Order: sequence, then C-alpha cells, then structure tokens
Amino acid sequence: VQLQASGGGRVQAGGSLRLSCAASGLTFSTYIIGWFRQTPGKEREFVAWISWTGFSTYYADSVKGRFTISRDNAKDTAYLQMNSLKPEDTAVYYCAGSHARQSVTTRAYDYWGQGTLVTVSS
Repeated sequence: VQLQASGGGRVQAGGSLRLSCAASGLTFSTYIIGWFRQTPGKEREFVAWISWTGFSTYYADSVKGRFTISRDNAKDTAYLQMNSLKPEDTAVYYCAGSHARQSVTTRAYDYWGQGTLVTVSS
C-alpha cells in the first residue's frame, strides 16, 4: 500500500496550491482520505477529510472556506486545493487513508503518505 503526496512548494501569501495524493495497493474507494499537516515541534493536525464517495467533506476551522478536498476514485487520487494561503499554513502536508466513516484523529488512519512541504511567504 502506498500513498504518494505531491504538489507542495513555495508560494506567496494569498496564492494557491493544489496537493495530490495518489494511492496504490488498496481499494481506494473504500477508504476515507484525510489531509493533515505538521510543523516542527508540533503535533500533526487535522486539515480535512472526504468520504468514500466524495459526497461528504469536513474541514478544520482554520482552513474552512479556503481549502477544498476532493477525490477521483477512477484515478485513485485525492486532492487538496488550497487558496488564499497564509504564512501560518506553512507545514508538511500528509494524506492518509482510513476505513472509518469519518475521523479527525491521526490514530484512525491506517496508511500515510510521505508528506509534501508547503511554504507560504509573507
């Protein structure tokens, strides 16, 4: 099983990035996909999750209205569109898969990608 996160980079405040999470070795449509982020010295924090079908989503308050999570089960790929980025969004972003119906906690997720770095400059 592999989750490959990509799309990170450096952007100025107010800019946009789209992260991708490509899955292999699992039945993608049976997993919810979550995005988390982590900065040095801090715990990994929840960003967003999307249901198996893509019909349900949930966001952390800090990103609500700016980030959009989506998925394409035909391509075994999930996405995180990040708009109006702020310096405080700077972090390593991880995608993860879980058989749970919904979860904002890291311990509910079975598989993790390697992370992709997002840097937002002011």
